[in-house]
Amino acid sequence: MTKKDDDRRPSPEALLKFAQAEEEQAGRGRLKIFLGYAAGVGKTYTMLEAARERKHEGRDVVAAYVESHGRRETDALLEGMEIIPNALFEYQGVTLPEMETDAVLSRKPEIALVDELAHTNAPGSRHEKRWQDVEELLSAGIDVYTTVNVQHFESLNDIVAQITGVVVRETVPDRLLDLASEIKLVDIPPDDLLQRFREGKVYVSEQAAWAAEKFFRPGNLIALRELSMRRAAARVDEEMRAYMETRAIPGPWPAAERLMVCVSGSPFGERLIRITRRLADEMKASWFTVYVETPGGSKHVQENRERVWKDLRLLKASEQRWPR
Repeated sequence: MTKKDDDRRPSPEALLKFAQAEEEQAGRGRLKIFLGYAAGVGKTYTMLEAARERKHEGRDVVAAYVESHGRRETDALLEGMEIIPNALFEYQGVTLPEMETDAVLSRKPEIALVDELAHTNAPGSRHEKRWQDVEELLSAGIDVYTTVNVQHFESLNDIVAQITGVVVRETVPDRLLDLASEIKLVDIPPDDLLQRFREGKVYVSEQAAWAAEKFFRPGNLIALRELSMRRAAARVDEEMRAYMETRAIPGPWPAAERLMVCVSGSPFGERLIRITRRLADEMKASWFTVYVETPGGSKHVQENRERVWKDLRLLKASEQRWPR
């Protein structure tokens, strides 16, 4: 073997990383995310079109939870699809439908369709968030197709609030994007979306109407659209780099930078962690969070300590690897 041939062999680190990823995926379902930048871009419709194609190919597909909001075109795509009945929860005199996770696990289809990944479940549900139900389905070996808007990802929470003036309360950990085997960007021009909104073709609940008025402004939609495109492009870039690494294809590799963010219980700690996460993603760098407790730390007021632990829990939710 010549030195040139040896240079083209994948590095042991790249092969180990690939093997670890394969091992982690073994026995787990695959996650496909239909990503949009606002309500009404067509995420559910596109997800159902893809599901019908898989069904036509002979795959076992069920609608675990799909919200059509009464749209005829969307309902038409559900025709002939097996639908898992919803679980019903009574809360303050209102009946709330939720995904019947146990029924989906018992049915164990090849592919489960789960709309609105960032949804908060009704009180009394096994999990607080729908993305936690999705994780349970994936752990059981069920592939999941799901929909979500870019503003619901935790690392973008602050920048979305800065752009729109709306703080998004329902968030999803960024690791769900990392876990996804495929991200499908669902996109229409903002002018077309605004026209749909004015025509009443974009469903918005009464509770979210005020937020929608903030989101559905030309400048905001353009900015949110760019965020979704950048996030999808970043994922494609990650896949390209992984492909090149495992095949020893030479290329411009990023510098091995490391980022550190220090937290102290400041109200800005959570924002700093999210900014660091975004920067680390862009730089392809590892990052970690540090909290130093001094001998006088016991004098910290309880509120300060609670902020510190909240910041550290946010880091844990991201499941980042610490540098060695």
